[in-house]
Amino acid sequence: QVQLVESGGGSVQAGGSLRLSCAASGYTYSMGWFRQAPGKEREGVAATRYIRTRLYAADYADSVKGRFTISRDDIKNTVTLQMNSLKPEDTALYFCAADTRRAAWPSNEWNYWGQGTQVTVSS
Repeated sequence: QVQLVESGGGSVQAGGSLRLSCAASGYTYSMGWFRQAPGKEREGVAATRYIRTRLYAADYADSVKGRFTISRDDIKNTVTLQMNSLKPEDTALYFCAADTRRAAWPSNEWNYWGQGTQVTVSS
């Protein structure tokens, strides 16, 4: 069983930055971030893709490319999402997700989820 604990989030004005972190207990192969805005379906934001030991590639939703950066620390078993140039449309509940296998992207069929952290961007 994997438990995920998120931190970060909050409120910021458009153009600002926020940083989300997620710590995992237990083995994880895939880690990523998803978000869900009111009245919308949960969507993938960014995920790490294993290349080799301590080397990961990153996948991003088109809407966040060039603005968000995902990074993973294998030693600490954490994944971080740096969000820059935030827009009001980035407002959502952000979820950390993990899996013990290679999870599909951008599908949200991952096995483990955090409780979610709110990000609010005002114009």
